[in-house]
Amino acid sequence: MVERSKPSAAGWSLPDLSVENEESTTRLAWSLLPRAEGADANRRRFLNLMKLCISDLLYEDDPEWRRKCLEGWGWPGRAVSMIGLRRLNNIEESVEHVLANNIPGDIIETGAWRGGAAIFTRAVLAAYDVRDRIVWVADSFQGMPVPDPKSYPADAGLDLSGEARLAVSLEETQRNFRRYGFLDDQVRFLKGWFKDTLPHAPIERLAILRLDGDLYESTTDALTHLYPRVSSGGYVIVDDYWFPACRRAVEDYRAAHGISDEIVPIDSQGAYWIKR
Repeated sequence: MVERSKPSAAGWSLPDLSVENEESTTRLAWSLLPRAEGADANRRRFLNLMKLCISDLLYEDDPEWRRKCLEGWGWPGRAVSMIGLRRLNNIEESVEHVLANNIPGDIIETGAWRGGAAIFTRAVLAAYDVRDRIVWVADSFQGMPVPDPKSYPADAGLDLSGEARLAVSLEETQRNFRRYGFLDDQVRFLKGWFKDTLPHAPIERLAILRLDGDLYESTTDALTHLYPRVSSGGYVIVDDYWFPACRRAVEDYRAAHGISDEIVPIDSQGAYWIKR
């Protein structure tokens, strides 16, 4: 597959979609997925198929939309997640890391949309037969908040509160969990704005904190109330790190708290660090 690339705002190389077709996007998808071999082959096959289902790559036929689903660009019509294969791989790797290293705590996703990333997280726990960790799903379940540019200037001009595609109800999200067979007692939901739900969330420790709030305010709320609960050796994943408002919130929080752990890019949008 020949790709003609152009630089993105984040410095990532984005391929020209005009060269894509169904076969090339299928080859690329499988090239990004972990190989299913050895003693863990069946577990890997299951998780790879989960990623393809969650991102709609098993069913989407249009090459342009297949590439967007694969990379996590845009708002797909049917997929339960918009984060793409690279960020789904990162979830798998982070869960495997905390399990292998006995990092204590639960896992939380702050900003769930249709629930796909959290569904996949629960699937990874199931694949390893882990029964003592909770997947927390925090979301307003009514879309994005109205920005407060006076208090958070970085959010000026980022009003997506009227975007209907982002307003996914709790009932719809729970239905998606049920369809994948993962609406159980290891999944708990925190409904409401982060500033209201996260300060008093009944979570003692976190092994993985995954932020997907887009805005400066939402990202700051999640870091302020949840980062102190992340165990040493735990993951902090920022889905929208390359978005200016989100990145500014992360940088400001890290600077204010003297955090110098290396930030590792995942793809053109996400990044993570491991808490020392």
